[in-house]
Amino acid sequence: MKTLKLGWIGLGNMGNPMAKNLLKAGYEVAVFNRSRDKEKELIDLGATSAASIQDLMQTCDVLITMLSNDEAVKEVFESENGLLTRDNPGKLIINMSTVSPETSRYLTKICTARQVHFMDAPVSGSVKPAQDGTLVILIGSTDEDYLLAKPIFDVLGKVSIPVGEPGKASSAKLAINYLLGLNLQGLAETIMFAEKNGVRKEDMLSIINEGACGNGITNIKANSILNNSYPAAFALKHLVKDLRLAKEAGLDSPLINPLYDSYAAAQKEGLGDEDVMAIITSLRNK
Repeated sequence: MKTLKLGWIGLGNMGNPMAKNLLKAGYEVAVFNRSRDKEKELIDLGATSAASIQDLMQTCDVLITMLSNDEAVKEVFESENGLLTRDNPGKLIINMSTVSPETSRYLTKICTARQVHFMDAPVSGSVKPAQDGTLVILIGSTDEDYLLAKPIFDVLGKVSIPVGEPGKASSAKLAINYLLGLNLQGLAETIMFAEKNGVRKEDMLSIINEGACGNGITNIKANSILNNSYPAAFALKHLVKDLRLAKEAGLDSPLINPLYDSYAAAQKEGLGDEDVMAIITSLRNK
């Protein structure tokens, strides 16, 4: 049985399986979710339900947040009865949500003022890797805090990669999601161009995935394209948010604006809750 008691905030599509894996690994986990009904599955597996966010902060050694955006994360930290409402010196808070580097640096500052340790640890990977414990975890942290948290990350991911002080992991996450957007936009355009010229999508996907241009994401998304079905492993609206954050953080490369515009248009067309690969649906409608 693990000795650290963990507090978990955020039981969405990613947070739920991640917290579940920690329970299965023997950690004592207390949970808090704004929609309390989402806690039931974890409680049935042995988690405890915290009365409030501050209750988690007072009773747990390490607090982990996995939330949808900057505003939700800041609210958990700063709201009345939030994580930093009272003094709890020495505790470690790990934000695994994707937020802007500026927000991560801000959270570091306000945590330090309370003598609380802060780490940004966003993940690369979607629902299936979260379920399988094979996420890639990006770490912005001191060496000491990373050593404390590494056994947790060993449960949640196949690798954790320290990239520097808090804030840098958020930059790395926005960078990798920019590449994700480029990959999927390129894959969609390639399939459509091939089809326009009489090449079946089945054959084009084989050409891609059997050759040097194939990669993990082109393999993963092949079935969705073949079946023309895009249940959200990573919702398109979240990539729109991440591309916007990348632009705000200074990404000004030649492709960022047309890429962002393409995904933002797809979201406006009602595809925001579909998987990111639904970008091909939007492009087909042009």
